[in-house]
Amino acid sequence: MSPLALLPVFFDLRGKRAVVAGDGEGAIWKAELLAASGAHVDVFSPDPSSDLQALANEPPAGCVTIVARAWTASDIAGAAIAVAALDGDDAHAFAAAASKAGVPVNVVDTPGVGTFNFGTIINRSPIAIGISTDGAAPVLAQTIRGKIEALLHPTLGSWALAAKDWRDVVKARLPMGAARRDLWRRFADAALAARQRPDRSALEQLFADTAPSKGGSVVLVGAGPGDPELLTLKALRALQSADVIMYDRLVGTDILELGRREALRILVGKTGGGKSCRQSDINERMVSLALEGKRVVRLKGGDPMVFGRANEEIAACREAGIPVTSVPGITAALGAASQLCLSLTDRRRARRLQFVTGHSESGHAPEHDWVQLADPWTTTVFYMGARTLHEMLPKLLAAGLDAGTPALAIAGATTDQSRHIVTTVAGLKAAIATLDHGQPCLIIMGRAVGTESAAAFLADRNAAQ
Repeated sequence: MSPLALLPVFFDLRGKRAVVAGDGEGAIWKAELLAASGAHVDVFSPDPSSDLQALANEPPAGCVTIVARAWTASDIAGAAIAVAALDGDDAHAFAAAASKAGVPVNVVDTPGVGTFNFGTIINRSPIAIGISTDGAAPVLAQTIRGKIEALLHPTLGSWALAAKDWRDVVKARLPMGAARRDLWRRFADAALAARQRPDRSALEQLFADTAPSKGGSVVLVGAGPGDPELLTLKALRALQSADVIMYDRLVGTDILELGRREALRILVGKTGGGKSCRQSDINERMVSLALEGKRVVRLKGGDPMVFGRANEEIAACREAGIPVTSVPGITAALGAASQLCLSLTDRRRARRLQFVTGHSESGHAPEHDWVQLADPWTTTVFYMGARTLHEMLPKLLAAGLDAGTPALAIAGATTDQSRHIVTTVAGLKAAIATLDHGQPCLIIMGRAVGTESAAAFLADRNAAQ
């Protein structure tokens, strides 16, 4: 797990005493927030405003009591939480008194003085989401809040309440295990998609859709070329409901962290030219885990159906009677083209686009139709071709490919380690030698790489690297 600047926690303040000292918008807002959480809020203010009095008259929940004097250290004792909307020495003194009394304390708009911070809050009660930037960028937190608010319908909280009411019914009708977990997964999907409050018929529909399950399942999930923001929503849901995640070596930790925390993570990566897991071992482990009732996510770089040996894994699952599905991902060629704003099908330069493997089962270059690959009106993308380029180039040139054809080599496409070089077919070997061999490398050949706009853009990007 990556380090956390702050630990996000949630206080249960229902029926508990909270202390607020000060006046102004900061004190009023924090008093309202604490009252909304069900706290009994004592506000110490020598000159309470009319807005503060209005809050005391009509709190959102809990209660608000105004004490028209300055705070003292004894006022803080026994409180569950304390907040100061004060300045200077008075703010520091309040924080020190609260800390001495063992009370969590926040000082409004003064990072580093209290023991906790209030994050930006999204309220879909009983669902509450807090966003914090550790005080570094409050406006960024507000922007993030706006993005999340747009995704979560106001009725979402009512679905959470329904889950609480229905939990005993589900326990009584479904035993603990895969069927119950599957029902709650489908409940979550329905809740996120809903635009109205749930009723009992929604629960009955979930039960009606529950089929008996003797085992688990396998989902082949495309992780995309490396940037976690390119992961699909369907892939994210699969990761967050997984019992086991079997992942390739090139899948980054930032993508793995999006998976369910309790999921077992198993590295089954293949290293070009180095030690690798045998495909038969991967198939056997994957099927074995699914037969134990596990929901297995086989997480692959790019798209599972593009040079990902998906057919072998699908066949193994079907032979064992394991349900298997696939979630597409952005394949590396499309990720690289998007990153570089390079059209692979420029209508002036390319009539065809082809994805080609540069690596056969033997470890050498496959026996391609080299004349087809040498077509000057085709954009050709070679996957896993860096190590076999020395075998392929002579055959391509002998088939008629012009050595001056524009070419591009890109390593680590869409990641922070991405680096690319624009060259010609003749210069590819030297270009690839300068790239990081620990990153997957794509080779793109064709006139589309040499378009005026693409060449200028790529040249600028190379100069900046």
